[in-house]
Amino acid sequence: MNKTRLLIIAAPSGAGKNSLMRQAFQDFPVLKDVVTFTTRDRRPHEVHGVDYQFVRRAEFEEKIGQNFFAEWANVHDALYGTSRQSLEAIWAEMRVAIMDADVQGVEKLSSLYPDAVTIFILPPSIEELKRRILSRDDKAPENLELRLRNAEKEIQMAHKFDYQVINEDFEKSYERFKQILEELL
Repeated sequence: MNKTRLLIIAAPSGAGKNSLMRQAFQDFPVLKDVVTFTTRDRRPHEVHGVDYQFVRRAEFEEKIGQNFFAEWANVHDALYGTSRQSLEAIWAEMRVAIMDADVQGVEKLSSLYPDAVTIFILPPSIEELKRRILSRDDKAPENLELRLRNAEKEIQMAHKFDYQVINEDFEKSYERFKQILEELL
């Protein structure tokens, strides 16, 4: 049995949490991604049911009323949520649920699941974060300034997490991330 059942990874948009998680899935087969729900528009490379469950706002709000989500939050003017059922299905397989969440979601999930372990991925600087967002989206997103303001607030919360990893150089950052996972699993 794994010591850890739930790993929650948080980071500002563009800090590299998804890249670190993708590598971790290759190295740790016990990990299983929690596919969360969102109302935001799908990016060209994203696949429904793999990257997110993309739903209309009205459907998401209906699920809120049904107590469907373990947690949900409004982030960058879109709704994001984690279904209780998806977590329980992963645990039924005797695997470790790993997910990315915003700092609001981390607080809610940590109170519901006190054994959850939290890891915050930090960018080396706000300037580098902006560069990454611009290069990832091939253009300045409409909400770039909102994302950067939110990133500054999120970074101020990093000390509340069990672990922090600064993602400056991917190889070095992944080695630190991998070391944490080896300790936990």
